[in-house]
Amino acid sequence: MSSEMYEHMRSNPKFQELVSKRSRFAWTLAFIVLTMFYGFVLVVAFKPALLGQPIHQGSMVTIGVVVELFMFIFFWVLTGVYVYRANGEFDSLTQELIKDAWKENK
Repeated sequence: MSSEMYEHMRSNPKFQELVSKRSRFAWTLAFIVLTMFYGFVLVVAFKPALLGQPIHQGSMVTIGVVVELFMFIFFWVLTGVYVYRANGEFDSLTQELIKDAWKENK
């Protein structure tokens, strides 16, 4: 593709929409992941006894294990949500941009 085509794509309102949606979504997911991860690390650092308590009387499984398992599964789910949205909404917007650029270039 020529530099003119790239300029047409950058000036297209759909491109601005794609960039803002994708950036907002990525920053939201990053905030969620970092908050959960560093929140867990802070609890480990300042209240380790809380995570060492069993989930119920006589259990060998602790609250920390359950919380970490939840976080592990939750991060996989967030990855799936990102992939689903990236392969759906973001890819279709990208394809529209490319089609518009080819039309304008002819």
